[in-house]
Amino acid sequence: MFRSLSLKRSFKTHLKTLIHFPQQPPPPPFPFSPFRTLSTAYSSSSSSSDSELRKYLGYTALVIFCGAATYYSFPFPDNAKHKKAQIFHYAPLPEDLHTVSNWSGTHEVQTRHFHQPENLQQLEELVKDSNEKRAKVDKEKKRVRVQAGIRVQQLVDEIKEYGLTLQNFASIREQQIGGILQVGAHGTGAKLPPIDEQVISMKLVTPAKGTIELSKEKDPELFYVARCGLGGLGVVAEVTIQCVERRACGAHNYLKHERPQEKPQMLSENKHVKYLYIPYTDTVVVVTCNPVSKWRGPPKFKPKYTKDEAMQHVRELYKESLKKYRATEITTKPPNSNEPDINEFSFTELRDKLLALDPLNKDHVTKINHAEAEFWRKSEGYRVGWSDGILGFDCGGQQWVSETCFPAGTLSKPSMKDLEYIEELKQLIEKEEIPAPAPIEQRWTACSQSPMSPASSSADDDIFSWVGIIMYLPTMDARQRKEITGEFFHYRHLTQAQLWDKYSAYEHWAKIEVPKVKEELEALQARLKMRFPVEAYNKARRELDPNRILSNNMLEKLFPLSDYV
Repeated sequence: MFRSLSLKRSFKTHLKTLIHFPQQPPPPPFPFSPFRTLSTAYSSSSSSSDSELRKYLGYTALVIFCGAATYYSFPFPDNAKHKKAQIFHYAPLPEDLHTVSNWSGTHEVQTRHFHQPENLQQLEELVKDSNEKRAKVDKEKKRVRVQAGIRVQQLVDEIKEYGLTLQNFASIREQQIGGILQVGAHGTGAKLPPIDEQVISMKLVTPAKGTIELSKEKDPELFYVARCGLGGLGVVAEVTIQCVERRACGAHNYLKHERPQEKPQMLSENKHVKYLYIPYTDTVVVVTCNPVSKWRGPPKFKPKYTKDEAMQHVRELYKESLKKYRATEITTKPPNSNEPDINEFSFTELRDKLLALDPLNKDHVTKINHAEAEFWRKSEGYRVGWSDGILGFDCGGQQWVSETCFPAGTLSKPSMKDLEYIEELKQLIEKEEIPAPAPIEQRWTACSQSPMSPASSSADDDIFSWVGIIMYLPTMDARQRKEITGEFFHYRHLTQAQLWDKYSAYEHWAKIEVPKVKEELEALQARLKMRFPVEAYNKARRELDPNRILSNNMLEKLFPLSDYV
């Protein structure tokens, strides 16, 4: 501040000198002035004066810019009603990221692993240890042994050179292998089980028994429980996974008005299939995915609409909504705004922006849903690629999700309960006027032999349906996020009260919420005992982790131990 005031005074003094004493030279500079570097010898010529003036004008502009940047960069205090979303800031680099540069500082690289071995022995140990972390592939048996901390995408990238891949995938690839196994994660396909079924052996590091190796041959009872062990039996250190041949797949997405009699054929004829329902519309987006025929190749299909044409309706809705919700802001906005071009946004990004304008207004959300239905109608077509890429799904931004799993008969004789569930859910949404965005996602899997899996069954032909409801968090406004969260849990509570018991539906372990009310928690505990072998699970916990080293609040709430103090 002292520096800026001094500059201001110096600038005013200089202007007075130029106006009132144009021919007088300035006094000699103070020999030890801290602002000596800002002064130059005065010249009687007008060009020198103009140069000085421009320089001080530049300093003044710099001070003003710094003040504005400081104003917009500092967050609101904690006692503010809610914190504003910051206009822009660079995300900080991860703390574990190391930067290594050359001597000149002209080139640099970032790495998460930076080692400096001091002798040959350390170097050899480092290389050996790094090599052991790589996947061990048995190409003949199509199996891979890998450390559980590896991420799905990293594993897929390592084994693709052997012509192998995983049997199925969830919507995203950022999870660690150990995590998706322990919570019973799944992909889609009525003939394909959840991902834990792909594990044929595993190493578990336990507090009581150290490292134990489990498989169908070595302690099979504990093996099946531990495959979907929720992290409560030990730390999964290594797993052996049964893989499949890597093949190109063709995904086909199209719209339809659901006719229940078509569904059994749909599940049996397609390797992967899922339905995306759009609330407040009669639209169902069907997405199927199958291996591309080696003889016929991918199907020939020419899209009716371009990407811009598919996005046209949602872009127009966004422009109209901006006029409605931000009319004042738009009229006062300077013409040279840095606002990104609307055409640069993907569909999910634009949906988030639309929802952020009024996320809990049912009529506004309904308009967005209709725009989404139009987007999918004009996006019908085929995509061809490797399964690890084709089976992914752009889930949008931050969100609340509740996903349930329930039996849907057998592959040869589906019960149709899955379609009845959806019909009741859509009726509930409309009756209660819930501002439910799209999609309601429905997927299917075969059963799992892991008793703690939501899709566990001893009958090989049983199939299960997984249904996810969603509410997005498209804003960083704390108050608005709290309101959306409250509305989502109201939405979830209504589905729980009306549908879960009727259809024997249980929440996905990775999305389960622990009740805060005592009576609700006791009801959930009793309900879990009806579906899962809680006593056997707790027995394994006592044996492998008697001091609760691996326990946490969720495990203790859902599976209380009578001898725990």
